Amino acid sequence: MRARLPAAAAALLLALAASAGCSGGPFPAGTAPTPVPAPPAPATVTGDVLPVDRSTVRDGGTLRWAVDAVPATLNVYQPAATADSALLAHALYPALFRPGAHGGWEADPDYLAAAESTPPGQLPQVVTYRLNPRAVWSDGTPLSAADFIAQRAALSGLDPAYTSARPAGYGTIDSIVQGAGPQEVKVTFRQPCAQWRALFGPLYPAAETATAAAFGRPLPGGTAHPTAGPFLVSGYDPAGGRAALVRNPYWWGAPAKADRIDFLAVPAEQRADALEQNRVDIAPLTAAVDHAAGGAGAPAGGGAAQALHRAETLPGVTLHRAAGAALTQLTLNAAHDLLTDPVLRRAVARAVDRRHTADAALTPLGLPAAPHGHHLLTGDQDGYRDNSDALGATDAGRMLDTAGWKRPATGATRARNGRELALTLLAPAGSATARRTADAVVADLGAAGIAVRVTEAPADTFVRDHLAAGDYDLALFSWPAGPDPAGEQQPVYAKPRPGPDGALRAGTNFARAGTEEIDRLFERAGAEPDPAARQALLQEADVRIWQLGHSVPLFQRPELTAVRAGLAGAGVWGFGRPRFQDVGWSVG
Repeated sequence: MRARLPAAAAALLLALAASAGCSGGPFPAGTAPTPVPAPPAPATVTGDVLPVDRSTVRDGGTLRWAVDAVPATLNVYQPAATADSALLAHALYPALFRPGAHGGWEADPDYLAAAESTPPGQLPQVVTYRLNPRAVWSDGTPLSAADFIAQRAALSGLDPAYTSARPAGYGTIDSIVQGAGPQEVKVTFRQPCAQWRALFGPLYPAAETATAAAFGRPLPGGTAHPTAGPFLVSGYDPAGGRAALVRNPYWWGAPAKADRIDFLAVPAEQRADALEQNRVDIAPLTAAVDHAAGGAGAPAGGGAAQALHRAETLPGVTLHRAAGAALTQLTLNAAHDLLTDPVLRRAVARAVDRRHTADAALTPLGLPAAPHGHHLLTGDQDGYRDNSDALGATDAGRMLDTAGWKRPATGATRARNGRELALTLLAPAGSATARRTADAVVADLGAAGIAVRVTEAPADTFVRDHLAAGDYDLALFSWPAGPDPAGEQQPVYAKPRPGPDGALRAGTNFARAGTEEIDRLFERAGAEPDPAARQALLQEADVRIWQLGHSVPLFQRPELTAVRAGLAGAGVWGFGRPRFQDVGWSVG
């Protein structure tokens, strides 16, 4: 399970959304929409990691892995957690289910012998987990119901003393008890929870979550903090920028191939040098390429092109590139000035040529120019289809004409009642991919008679001062996609509600557009146990989001990772995550 962690990443701003769980609202009555057959998905592949044959990976050796920073905490549910917290946590802590290559959940037999839920319609819903009897914390204590009980208390939101990201789902749990034996855990829900597989991953030992004081302390790993993964922490120095993980002698699964993994803090702009000088073996390069500065007088994006060429030609290094598990979109601020008009928002959405923007963003990176057509699913996720036809067949020009935005005979910017149709477009500063995308959007809207001026904001103020404050017309950024869109994406599209002072609280719905119907569709999808019916509800939600003029999905955010030759099991993981015990050096 991923916590909601704001972070600037790669080509565009990527706010890491809360991992899925279950809808926190009631389960309204009603019939699910009839499923519609999905047309073929676009040529999008999420992730680029070759399958690992463990017999071809030798035992031993050290891996050197570049990260942004050694995180202050390994508890991914704490406010101070980062994407690097999650990366390291997956090498150290249990997750009962792992995300699969195409966005589904797969049971991890290292931790889970079996898991089953009561049949659909049988209430209350009870999920029975049967833990692997060999699974133990690094202090020798077996995983047990006590760990589940403590984590639910910390993340349910029932005790305000806990300060956490509050992932969806934990608040719907009614009780947790030990089952027939010490390895059986029974979880009873107050309401149907379709996304129960997303819970308890990572799972932390009870001692780290049983009290608010314990939960609030930074979690650095080490002997005082038991773990239960193929590796354990042997050294942890956030200030020095190094975390050392070694094989866990208590590990019961397939032994880790590498003796040691050193996570090293390396600034993005220094990673190509670190690779060339043989100081790191795995290095994400998306930000390094995308934010590279050109020399004096160089054309916009020239530095990024040079950085990409260097990454492609580094000796002894393979550059993996793929669409990531994140959706880049153009968000329209429905509470700001002209865009309060839904007709204008739909016309803007209609005017954007998504193939044009995908080509501008992805082709220079050597990736297929695959336009996107769904707000909730990636191109290779089950159920993907392009729902943009929900906008209707009327072209943008006629929609604008009907709304009274007339174009002068000269073909310049449209106007109504003496006011020109002019908007601003907010993009992340310093991103070559964002700038290419913004230029494509400007050209598309300009062709329809809508003047657009691009403004940029740095990553540290992009959300706080602009998205959250509502200070923009249009904005380019990315949201992550995952196995459970009903839970993960619901806050992004939830109708803003009034706070105690009467002012609307948008939360992470930065478009500030929502409806009761969309909320109900998400709630029903989050509680619907039948996969086909749940998929139909999500399709209907996506259609309504298109019709609302909330945002325009453009493409999947690109990811680039450099891997030293001979290192197996590494690359761009997409939906998945590293299987750390399999990553190692090939034989020969």
